[in-house]
Amino acid sequence: MARHRNVRGYNYNEDFEEDDLYGQSVEDDYCISPSTAAQFIYSRRDNPSGFAETLDEEYGHEDTQQSNYNISSHQLTGSEKAKFDSCLERVREVLGESVPEKVMIETVLDTKFDVQQALDSLLLRNNKQNMKTKNEETVIGGKSMKGKEKDFQTTRIESDVPKVTKMTVSGKKQSTGFEVPCVNTEENGLNTSTLQKGHSAGDAIVNLGVAEILAKPILPPQTVQASEEQTMAPTPVKKAGKTKQQIDVKAELEKRQGGKHLLNLVVIGHVDAGKSTLMGHLLYLLGNVNKRTMHKYEQESKKAGKASFAYAWVLDETGEERERGVTMDVGMTKFETKTKVITLMDAPGHKDFIPNMITGAAQADVAILVVDASRGEFEAGFETGGQTREHGLLVRSLGVTQLAVAVNKMDQVNWQQERFLEIIGKLGQFLRQAGFKESDVAFIPTSGLGGENLVTRSQSSELTKWYEGKCLLEQIDSFKPPQRSVDKPFRLCVSDVFKDQGSGFCVTGKIEAGYVQVGERLLTMPPNETCSVKGIALHDEPVDWAAAGDHVSLTLTGMDIIKINVGCIFCCLKEPIKVCTRFRARILIFNIEIPITKGFPVLLHYQTVSQPATIRRLLSVLHKSTGEVTKKKPKYLSKGQNALIELQTQRPIALELYKDFKELGRFMLRYSGSTIAAGVVTEIKE
Repeated sequence: MARHRNVRGYNYNEDFEEDDLYGQSVEDDYCISPSTAAQFIYSRRDNPSGFAETLDEEYGHEDTQQSNYNISSHQLTGSEKAKFDSCLERVREVLGESVPEKVMIETVLDTKFDVQQALDSLLLRNNKQNMKTKNEETVIGGKSMKGKEKDFQTTRIESDVPKVTKMTVSGKKQSTGFEVPCVNTEENGLNTSTLQKGHSAGDAIVNLGVAEILAKPILPPQTVQASEEQTMAPTPVKKAGKTKQQIDVKAELEKRQGGKHLLNLVVIGHVDAGKSTLMGHLLYLLGNVNKRTMHKYEQESKKAGKASFAYAWVLDETGEERERGVTMDVGMTKFETKTKVITLMDAPGHKDFIPNMITGAAQADVAILVVDASRGEFEAGFETGGQTREHGLLVRSLGVTQLAVAVNKMDQVNWQQERFLEIIGKLGQFLRQAGFKESDVAFIPTSGLGGENLVTRSQSSELTKWYEGKCLLEQIDSFKPPQRSVDKPFRLCVSDVFKDQGSGFCVTGKIEAGYVQVGERLLTMPPNETCSVKGIALHDEPVDWAAAGDHVSLTLTGMDIIKINVGCIFCCLKEPIKVCTRFRARILIFNIEIPITKGFPVLLHYQTVSQPATIRRLLSVLHKSTGEVTKKKPKYLSKGQNALIELQTQRPIALELYKDFKELGRFMLRYSGSTIAAGVVTEIKE
C-alpha cells in the first residue's frame, strides 16, 4: 500500500537542522593581502609534471594517455569499445590497485574482452610473481627448494577455479567480496538453450484472431551484444562454489508462498461505482486492517463529512484523494486466500485518470469490474461516455482474460433478481463482443458498504432466495494462475523512482520476465547504463531474489538517479531489450469520430510509459478472422478495422516483439482524451 514521492519534488532543505553548518558557505572575517597569498599559489611552470604525478600516485588516477594509446592502436569499433569498457570496469572492481592499469588494459585487449580469461591471466601473473619472490627469499636464506613445483601447481588450481578472488595486501590474503564469474551467470542467470528455442505467440488482442507477422528485429547500435561463442562456450567459472547461485525458480516460488500461487488483481469500473469501498471492506473483513485503524478512519471521515467513505480510505491514502472522494492513483496492497497470494491494485475510475488506470491494468493477470446496480447509475457508466465499456475493452486489450463482475450496491435495489439479470444481459453481451469467453466471466451480487457476499456467502433472505453462487472472495480464489515467464531474460518496467535513505536509490515495478538476485548487475534502457542490485524488497519485506510476477522495490547503486525515469526497462546484460523510435504494429480501431490518416498524432501508452507518437505509415488493412491483407496502402482507417501500421515516437522507447514477450508487446493508442486503438508490436525498425 506504500506510495512514494517523486524524487524531483523532494525538499532536501528539511534534511539539515538550523544549527547544522555543513554544506553551507561561511563568510570569512579576515582577509589575506595579495603579496601574502602569492606564496600559496601553485605554478605549473615551477613543477610541470611532478604535481600531477603526485596526485595520480595519491588518488590512484589512471594514465589516460597510455589507455587511449593502447585502445587506439587496436582500432576498436563502437561495439568493441563498449565491450572493452565493460570488461575493464569488471576487472578493476575485482583486482583494484593490485595490478598496474597498463597491464590490465593489455590483458583485456589480448583476451578479446573476456572477463574470466583476463582475470585468470592476471591472477596467474600475480601468483607467479609471488612465487618468484618467495623462491628468491628461500635461496637467500639457504633453505631447501623442495615442494616448489607442488606449490606452483596448487596456486595454478586456485587461479583456475577462483571461488573468491584473492589479493595480496600487506602480505596477507584478503577476500575482496566480489565474485569473479559474474559475466556468464550473474548477467545471464538463465538457461540459454531454453531461450533459443523461441516461443509461440499466444492470444491476440481484442477480436484479432490473426497470424503473427514475423520480422527480423534490428538491434540498436548502442546495445552491447555478447557473442554466441561466449554465451555457449563452457567455462570453468560455472564450477566455482561462490558464483551466483543458480536456483530453481519454480520450486523456490512454491516454497516461498507455501504452495500458494501468485495473482495480480486490478479493480476497475466507472467512477463512484464503489470500487475502493468494496475492496477496503473486503480487506477489513479479512483482518488486513485492524479495528483500531478502521475506527480512526470512521472518526476522520465523519469529521470531513464523508462518513460513507471510511472503507474507501483504506486504499485511498493521499489527502487529495480523500478530500475529492475519488481514486487518482493506483493503490497497491496484498492479501491471501486459501490457495492464492493476491497483489491488489485499485485503479481510478474517473475519465481524467485513464492513463493511471492503464498502468495498473498492464500489470494485472485478472480483473474485477465493479458496476453500480442503482437505477440510472449503471446506465450512466455503461452508455457512451461511461467508463464501464472503456475499462472492459482496455483490460481485455492488455491481456486480461478472466473477469469477475461485482454488481455492487445491490442493497439499494433491495437485492432484486430482475435488476441483477437485466445488468447481466446488457453487460454480458458487450463483454463477449470485447473478446471475453463466457466461461471466464462471473457475475456476483455484492454490497461494499454493508459487506454482504464479500468474504462469506450472504445470509440475507432477499439474496438467498434466488442466488446460490460464490461470494467475491471465493471467486477470486477460483481464478486460474497464469504461466510465468521465469525462463526468459530478466525484464522489469519502472513504475516509480525515489531516493533511498542510504546510498543508492530505489525503483519499483513488476517483474515481467526472468528473475533477479541481490548483487546482480543490470542494464537499464534506453539510458543504456549499468548498475548493481544492492537490495530487493517484496511487499516491504527484504528478500534475496524475486521472479516474474512479483511487484518489487529494487535498491540500486552505481548509477545516477537523474538518468532513470518512469517507463525505463531493467534487463540482463547478456540479452538487453531493444530500443527504437520506429516500429510496426497490428492494431484494432475502436469507436472513433474521425478517420485515422498518415501523420495522425496519438498518445502511446505502453506499460508505464506515456509518450506522444505519430502514425508514420498505413501499410495495409487485414481481415479480422484470417489475417489476410485485404487492402494495401489505405488512405485512411475507420471504426472496427484491423490494420498494420508504422509508428514513430518522439523519444527512444524500450519494447519487445509480441511473439517473444506478450507482456511487453502490447500497447494502447489514445487521442483527445479517449482510447482509439489497441495494438501489438510485430516488427522493430530502428
